Formats: sequence, C-alpha cells, structure tokens
Amino acid sequence: MYIETRTRSILKAISWRILATLTTMTLVYAFFRRLDLAAAVGVLEAIIKMVVYFGHERVWNRVKFGKKEIPSFVVWFTGLPLSGKTTIADGVYERLKKDGIKIQRLDSKDVRSLFPETGYTREERNRHIKRVGHLVSILEKQGISSVASFISPYKESRDFVRKNVRNFVEVYVKASVDTCRKRDKNGMYEKAIKGEIKNFTGISDVYEEPQNPDIVVDTEKLSINEAIDKVYNYVKDKFLKNGRI
Repeated sequence: MYIETRTRSILKAISWRILATLTTMTLVYAFFRRLDLAAAVGVLEAIIKMVVYFGHERVWNRVKFGKKEIPSFVVWFTGLPLSGKTTIADGVYERLKKDGIKIQRLDSKDVRSLFPETGYTREERNRHIKRVGHLVSILEKQGISSVASFISPYKESRDFVRKNVRNFVEVYVKASVDTCRKRDKNGMYEKAIKGEIKNFTGISDVYEEPQNPDIVVDTEKLSINEAIDKVYNYVKDKFLKNGRI
C-alpha cells in the first residue's frame, strides 16, 4: 500500500497554506484597509502554520489508531488447459494492482521456464506446485499478495499450498474438455489424443476437480469480464472491504 512521503506532505502543506493565507490577508484588509498589515499578518501566519501543519501530519502518520492493515493473500487459479485461467488471472491482477495492492503475478508458463527440467508425471507436478507454494507463502509473509494460475491438477498439492499460506482463495476455472479443445488453436489436445503428448491433463492424465473451492468460475456461462468481476469482488469483500478501497 502507499504511504505519505515527506515531499508529498510538504507540497500539501504549501498548497493549503497559500489558499489559507490569501483568505487571512483578505479578511485583514477588509477590516483595516491596510495592505501592509494584511501582507505582514499573512506571511507570519503562513510560516507558523506550515510548520505546525507539517508536524501534525507526520505525528498522525505514526499513530496506529484508526488504521486497518490490509492482509496479504494468495488467489490460486486452477483448471484444465485453456479453461481461461491465465486470462482471468491477468485481469484480476491488473485490477488489484490499480487499487494499490502490493501484488505479484505468477503463471505456470513463466515459472516453468525457470525450471526447464521439470517433467509432467504426478510426482514431478506435485513437487513443482509445492515449490510454487513455498514461494507464495514467503511473499505473503513479506506482505506481498499473489495471483497464481496453474493447472495444478492434483488435490494433494493444492491442499499443500492452502495449508502453507494464511489467506488462500482457490478459484476453480471450470470448462469441459470439449470446450477447451474447441479453444485450442495450437492443437495440443489433438496431439494428446494421438499420443504425441504424454501426461496431458484431461486426456492422458487426470484432473482432480476441486470439491470445495472458494469460487467457481464457469467460463462456458460467464464472459471473461464477468469472471474477472466475480473473483475481484470476492477478494475485495473478503480482504479489502474495510481497507482503503
């Protein structure tokens, strides 16, 4: 979240005092019809009250009363390949970022490029998701929220992430295999059906559908914008309702 810098406090003090001083000078002149007296009172008042105002602002910045900390959190998107996870997660991330939230975006394609030797067996996938789980838990402890989108097909690795973060939101991006195949412009599903790609989720490998996700986003029924709104509003109500936004 944003904090008030010394420079911003100074500029606010100056702009306010200019307006207030002009008002004071106008009142003095209206009563005494002396421009020199009005100017002297205005300058003296401006200097004194600028100092007082700046000190007042800095003191209040140190006072915790009335401030509510917005907790860090992890929004975890799971679903079949081409269900819409990445697109929706990107939209939610951008909206939260605009709200001033300290937040990090993690996506499977980006993280896998850091670990090119990671395979697609059940054991390797679970190990990979647990690795990401450790990462988001560290970010959360540092006050940085995360929006993560991973197929994460197995219940045990998703549960691992949930147990290792304080504020976890599981978003199940729901779409049938047939729908995902129709969206597949690169023919990955067809290659998997032909056996050219091994351990492909939804075809040659299982996807364990979440039983109790925090949010279900059915991309066969909702538009991208509707899906983004649904997730964003849930996060806002759960974590940000009493905060700044």
